[in-house]
Amino acid sequence: MIDAEDRLFLRAQLTDFSLFFLLLLTHSCGGQSGPPQPIVAMIGDEIILPCHLEPTADAVDQTVEWTRPDLNPRFVHLRRDRVDLLDEQHPSYRGRTSLATNKLKCGDLSLKLSTVKLSDAGTYKCLIPKSGRESVVELVVGSVSSPDIDVSRVSNGVVLDCKSKGWYPEPEVLWLDGEGKLLSAGPTETVRGPDDLYTVSSRVTVEKRHSNSFTCRVQQKIINQTRETQIHVSDDFFMTQSSSSVRITISLVACFMCFLTVALLVWKNNKTKMQEESKMSNNIERQLLMEEQRAREHLMTEHEKMKYLDTAKARADEELQRNEEELQHVKGVISTLTGQKTDLKKQREKVTSLLPEVM
Repeated sequence: MIDAEDRLFLRAQLTDFSLFFLLLLTHSCGGQSGPPQPIVAMIGDEIILPCHLEPTADAVDQTVEWTRPDLNPRFVHLRRDRVDLLDEQHPSYRGRTSLATNKLKCGDLSLKLSTVKLSDAGTYKCLIPKSGRESVVELVVGSVSSPDIDVSRVSNGVVLDCKSKGWYPEPEVLWLDGEGKLLSAGPTETVRGPDDLYTVSSRVTVEKRHSNSFTCRVQQKIINQTRETQIHVSDDFFMTQSSSSVRITISLVACFMCFLTVALLVWKNNKTKMQEESKMSNNIERQLLMEEQRAREHLMTEHEKMKYLDTAKARADEELQRNEEELQHVKGVISTLTGQKTDLKKQREKVTSLLPEVM
């Protein structure tokens, strides 16, 4: 029989062993709470979206759902009956998500997401439907690039033009001198491209100073990213106002002389061209007069021909009229002679009939 004292001792030993086993299991599985702050990733990165069961439990046979409520279908990754169901996964995530199956027994449901895209930004939910356990992870996706600086001279100093492409979210641009003090610059110009990435540019005019070193800093506080480029402008690059005025005056004089030369050449060219055009115009006018004279002569000849034909036609008409009149007269004579012949025939027959009586 185990007395009460031995029973208490044994219970204490079992409790200590259980605590030791639980701590050992937690340590071997790496159990820990996910970070409350958002996960920040750059475009093209490979990241882990954390999710752990607390207390630690084996999830190998559990259904695991990774979803984004704003998508349709909403599944980013779905595992059921130890199989990844790719047919129910949102098309934009296919081939880019996976679970570490060797860690599921330790309750690690973290999702690996590769080749991060700008569209991946959003709120993700990790859920075990059977137990109702759920955790939420916010993913922020960013993109950065180093700025470039162009230098140009103006009358009152040097203009520095800073430009940086491929940022997300929209960043801000700052100008600093060699001592790290902010410079007063014009407003930042921002352009959003078809890929939703931002291009920012800023311009500042500076004068000669002790260090002549200047820095363009582009920063994005949401993703905690900063890129900057420093430039040193040599003393020779800065021009004084007087030398600048002399150069401008010389340039203006040279431009004026060029303008006069060009104007003279144009005037001479136009004058020669006008003379040639005048000569050509005179030749054309002479040719037109000759053609007009030929046309008149031709018209006169045609007129005379028409007049002659009209006269001939009139004569022919008169002759035809006379012939028709003579024909009518002949027809009358013939008709008269025919009547007389008929009368003579009748008289002959009458005389012939009277001859027997006389005999």
